Amino acid sequence: MEVFPIAADSLGTRSMATLVKTKDCNILIDPGVALGPLRYGLPPHPLEVQRMDEHWGAVKKFAKKSDVLIVTHYHYDHHNPNEPDIYKDKTVLLKHPKVKINKSQTGRANLFLERLGNLPKTLQYSDGKEFSFGATKIRFSDPVFHGTNSRLGYVTEVSIKEGDFGFVFTSDVEGPSVDEQAKFILDEDPDLVYLDGPMSYMLGYCYSKASLAYSISNIIDILERTKIEKLIVDHHFLRDMNWKDRIKEVYIAAAKQDAKVLTAAEYLGIENEMLEARRKELYNG
Repeated sequence: MEVFPIAADSLGTRSMATLVKTKDCNILIDPGVALGPLRYGLPPHPLEVQRMDEHWGAVKKFAKKSDVLIVTHYHYDHHNPNEPDIYKDKTVLLKHPKVKINKSQTGRANLFLERLGNLPKTLQYSDGKEFSFGATKIRFSDPVFHGTNSRLGYVTEVSIKEGDFGFVFTSDVEGPSVDEQAKFILDEDPDLVYLDGPMSYMLGYCYSKASLAYSISNIIDILERTKIEKLIVDHHFLRDMNWKDRIKEVYIAAAKQDAKVLTAAEYLGIENEMLEARRKELYNG
């Protein structure tokens, strides 16, 4: 199995778009890219807009080469309703549009399904289900909170297994700071995890210190109780310039387990480019 983050916050845009290649199929998870409308009271910098356009072009290119497209929830950095053609003739696995979903995402899901029409080869709702493509197994969690409660709705976590190798994509759990979110990862016992990480850039007003502490505890638990070799931590977490200092204990725990903690950029072997977190700096030249 090969795993390629296509767009990510450490690469300059709000996204977790990821390509997974197995011997049986190519799987594209959450093909969406977006920018934070305001940060530090500032709109996206032109460099952010440029990077978003580049990343969306890459997502479309990889969508053409993919057999299966997955949408874990209906926020615009995880799906794009304006270009439904990327789903044409694909197997599409979607978060259920009516079960465990909030009002905002219900409206977005209905619009998305309307625009998809008959474009996909097949379309199935994925919550809590397992799908097989040859020897490749894709398993979805039951819906879990987008964050620490139901205010932002629900997401599905994704586990992909090929032979003895397992990969878990958490989607937007913002932690995991809720036991159900962590339990799916523990049960799947993966080699590689892509975790969106605590929403620490909103620490103290939209994300509590208690949730951060519980996230750290859960991440350490995952490192100690699974066969994980690499933990990618990105997305919400990489909107915080102090992200690395927030989870010092995680790095210590990972070293004891001979595991690596990486951003999506570091996983790809390139430097972090946290454009949203650096927006004020970009405008000040």
